[in-house]
Amino acid sequence: MTAARRKTDAADPAPIRVGPSVFDWGQRTYVMGILNVTPDSFSGDGLLEDDPVERTVATARRMVAEGADLLDIGGESTRPGHVPVDAAEEIGRVIPVIAAVAAALPDTPISVDTAKPDVAAAALAAGAHLLNDVWGTSPEVGEMAAVAAGAGVPLIVMHNRAEARYERNVVAEVVADLSAALDRAIAAGVPEANVIVDPGIGFGKTADHNVTVLCHLGALSTLGRPVLLGTSRKSTLGRILDLPVEERLEATLATTALGIAAGVDIVRVHDVGPNVRVARVSDAIVRGHWREHADGSAR
Repeated sequence: MTAARRKTDAADPAPIRVGPSVFDWGQRTYVMGILNVTPDSFSGDGLLEDDPVERTVATARRMVAEGADLLDIGGESTRPGHVPVDAAEEIGRVIPVIAAVAAALPDTPISVDTAKPDVAAAALAAGAHLLNDVWGTSPEVGEMAAVAAGAGVPLIVMHNRAEARYERNVVAEVVADLSAALDRAIAAGVPEANVIVDPGIGFGKTADHNVTVLCHLGALSTLGRPVLLGTSRKSTLGRILDLPVEERLEATLATTALGIAAGVDIVRVHDVGPNVRVARVSDAIVRGHWREHADGSAR
């Protein structure tokens, strides 16, 4: 099935169950909180040192209190120049944390951010409900979809390339790569309804590529799948503003609002509270997601 044969109408994808929650696409934007159990996160938020289980559970509780709809836990940095870790070390980092967060917050869906099938399987056994594969569009990687299919859980396929090379139009190639990845996931047994796509801002792309993709996020609608956007504190935002990672909140919030206007369904962020507030206002304007007091006055 090619991108041209996917849904091109305005219908929203069918709801997806992620662990204890059902995500009803098109009603509002969902906010995913990032929990990095690493010593070398690009954003400086790594939680590996000083009792990572206790620190991560505390951070997870705060994110949920601020409005996070789900949490994404990862044990290997994906920043440029990061030091790779093997599956055993990654499992040692994330599995105790996932188990503790699942026990502390049983009503909150948990995603595991990994490119390793063995880590994914161990994470699901420990209490995760969703797989987030940063190499989801690599033709050489097929086992992750098989893990998702075997466990009956949803899968996020993120766009990525080993080199930031595009022969023609970066947007068209991102959509084509994601379409092919969706085909592979379906062939591996993952129901199409269980796949979420991510354009992979900051992965296998130059700053110019990233901005171009952000300008054309609406093109992803041809895939007919929910779209996750991860721009939080990314280097492209730093390039635009010439600011370090700790001063990129406003830039992240701008991309959250513009992404929602373009139709994204999930935003993956470090700063949950401010992004939740931006998402609520953006949803009120873009999606008509608006609540009123009992007396009829608008909140």
